[in-house]
Amino acid sequence: MAVASAHVAHSKAPEGDIENLTDGFHLLIDALKLNGIETIYNVPGIPITDLGRYAQAQGMRVISFRHEQHAGYAASVAGFLTKMPGVCMTVSAPGFMNGLTALANATTNCWPMILISGSSEREIVDLAQGDYEEMDQLAMARPFCKASYRLTYAQDIGIAVARAIRSAISGRPGGVYLDIPGAMLGQVMDAAEGARSLVKVIEPAQRQIPAKSAIDRAIEVMKTAKRPLIVLGKGAAYDQCDDLIRELVEKSGYPFLPMSMAKGLLPDTHPQCAAAARSMVLKDSDVVIMMGARINWLLSHGKGKQWGEPGAKRFVQMDIEAEEMDSNVEIAAPIVGDVGSCCEALLKAMDGAGIAPPKEWLDAVNSKATANMEKMDARLRNNNDPMDYHGALGVIKDAINDNPDTILVNEGANTLDMCRSIVNIHKPRHRIDVGTWGVMGIGLGSAIAAAIETGKRVLAVEGDSAFGFCGMEIETVCRYNLPICTVVFNNDGIYRGDGENWGGGDDPATTVFVKGSRYDLMIEAFGGVGVIARSPDELRKAVYEALDSGKPTLINAIIDPAAGKESGNIGNLNPQSVVAQRLYPQARKD
Repeated sequence: MAVASAHVAHSKAPEGDIENLTDGFHLLIDALKLNGIETIYNVPGIPITDLGRYAQAQGMRVISFRHEQHAGYAASVAGFLTKMPGVCMTVSAPGFMNGLTALANATTNCWPMILISGSSEREIVDLAQGDYEEMDQLAMARPFCKASYRLTYAQDIGIAVARAIRSAISGRPGGVYLDIPGAMLGQVMDAAEGARSLVKVIEPAQRQIPAKSAIDRAIEVMKTAKRPLIVLGKGAAYDQCDDLIRELVEKSGYPFLPMSMAKGLLPDTHPQCAAAARSMVLKDSDVVIMMGARINWLLSHGKGKQWGEPGAKRFVQMDIEAEEMDSNVEIAAPIVGDVGSCCEALLKAMDGAGIAPPKEWLDAVNSKATANMEKMDARLRNNNDPMDYHGALGVIKDAINDNPDTILVNEGANTLDMCRSIVNIHKPRHRIDVGTWGVMGIGLGSAIAAAIETGKRVLAVEGDSAFGFCGMEIETVCRYNLPICTVVFNNDGIYRGDGENWGGGDDPATTVFVKGSRYDLMIEAFGGVGVIARSPDELRKAVYEALDSGKPTLINAIIDPAAGKESGNIGNLNPQSVVAQRLYPQARKD
């Protein structure tokens, strides 16, 4: 593969015609493109600046961010949406460490991602000779990802990229680190030989068919169910076997509870959706089928009052990772395989098995869900000024109902917790949030990836605290003219904006921000549309106009500082101290 004269390598070229040579820069780009990767999320700098330029010149889309962490979050969400590893490219040492947070988050969420970072030469690092941004990045990355590889020679680029892609996608997906010393990029070799060194990955994520014995065991458990429940997780959403999931849910007739990023696999308005009766179905169900969902802290580890009497439930669990079984509770029927294959096998085995939920259970779930929705609906229709969360989220709910093809990105504390229980999602993979770790600051990176990878409009609903982690990426949104409407729920602080300094000093309380912050003016500095909304009516007008226009927009939604509660819905995770409560009587636990 010949390269143009403008692509002359950075190291001394071997004897021969320069037109018939290539280098590490272009081999890396060619290896990615050969495997269908057309977008790189990055922050340019030494030693990868030219790599981004060359990639752009070769027809790749290179999206440059203001901070590596957000480029990494974008790459991880690209992996979730496409089932191909999103690629994040960073500079060495500090840039690498910024990207490492996103890589670890991708691995925790089981999303395929490749972090490619420039680095110092191995021999200098090993002797600790004090190179520019010297760091043993490979050793640091290993505990936080599925696999990590270092390149030394340009001729190994093809196999390294192939291994990274297969590692990221196969089995349970996750993050992979690829270390590229700067000198390697400038290595020169014969173009034809370089082309032969490239590797196209063949079927990196082969289907994993569950054992017949596992399916038979699951059917026997399902036959005993009097109060069954299906829990859908984001692993099921990732698998993109949407039709099979719908068929299984509807054929079983079981109520289903979607975890937040599985919302939309079946519409939240589906008659079997039990989201509005979450507490009841978790507590009273007797057989629970986990589909691509882990029984972790998000489900109270399957224990405690939320789940009713200890030992009263039997679990059927589908997961591609065998080690996930029995991680917190005994799994009566483990099914190891990809979600699509597990669904397909269960559907066949259900024929003639006489599986159906008792009518009394369905009636009870529907009655509870309807009552809860009616009670909530009245709270969503207020027009308070300043707004409370319910009035503001009533507007967001209507906006998504009227624009179901819009992707919702959501993060915060109260903003996150209330939004995921109030706003209905109608299509698969149309809700992106903080995921398993509950990481703050994923919002704008995720929104940018959603817009880039799907071409759809994005509505990013951010708490003001969460927005503080990623707000500078508003410039990135404007630079690429992306159809993203960001709504900042501004209540002047973390959790609440009415906190007090318990010591009585002049400093503001630790959870309080500048009063009346004008986040809407930030986007105007970059040429976007800024709007301030003080009531649900004003918010409604602003959101609908932004979605209709497709212009980069930021709406500063003023929320009552007294609205919300400590730590959202996970205040129970805050340590409690009887001594502290006696010393500080002004402490308030909502």
